Amino acid sequence: MRTQQALQGRLIRQSNCFLVLERFASPEDCARLKARMEALLAGFDPKTISVFTTKNQKTDDYFLQSASNISFFFEEKAFDENGELRQPKELSINKVGHALHDLDPVFREFSRSPAVDDVLRSLGYKRPLPVQSMYIFKQPSIGGEVRPHQDSSFIQTDPLTCVGLWWALEDATRENGCLWALPGIHKEGLKWRPSYADGRVSFATPQPTYDLSSFVPLECPAGTLVLLHGENVHYSAENTSPVSRHSYSMHLVESASGVRWLPDNW
Repeated sequence: MRTQQALQGRLIRQSNCFLVLERFASPEDCARLKARMEALLAGFDPKTISVFTTKNQKTDDYFLQSASNISFFFEEKAFDENGELRQPKELSINKVGHALHDLDPVFREFSRSPAVDDVLRSLGYKRPLPVQSMYIFKQPSIGGEVRPHQDSSFIQTDPLTCVGLWWALEDATRENGCLWALPGIHKEGLKWRPSYADGRVSFATPQPTYDLSSFVPLECPAGTLVLLHGENVHYSAENTSPVSRHSYSMHLVESASGVRWLPDNW
């Protein structure tokens, strides 16, 4: 990954709330992150099983504590009727999160590279602070959907400053579950957020619905960086194809003077 390459990356699409830059990460960068995740998976003992879903997100301690850990979440469809994995764990994991950027040296180096810092400063950030990261697998045939959402629903500052960075580590297509984004929706502000009480998170409040025909696909080759405004609404469909769609994403906020981190963030 080179700073010059990042800043001169080909601008595919810009609509005030998302930006797509090809060739931000080199093939070597992508291979390094994938190899590191393979090593982390090899050392993972699935004693505590947590199934990830955005339809009825878990409120268990494992999910909440993952904010400051490297935690593993299984796909909903990874298990048979007896609760046993249908395939090897490497093909059953939905994602790993949410503190790779802090706790793992390989992901930390990538996440805090000069190229990433330069892009964020070009967007006006003075002291960009990574607060959440995850590695998403989009497993072949069982890769679960991520429903339409705004990143600022889960990561809030006053004023709102969240930005999402999403790297395609493998080619992302409509068939294997690429991102879809809703142009210009950020102008309508934040539409929903979960509630927190007694160390628990609740997603019970009804979430807004969207006309999926208004979204545009962000198909892109491996190495592409997608920047997402915190109030942009985006989603990804299930992966029903035989091809995986690995990606790495990170959420950041401004930490300069005058910006306050809200105490009830997850």
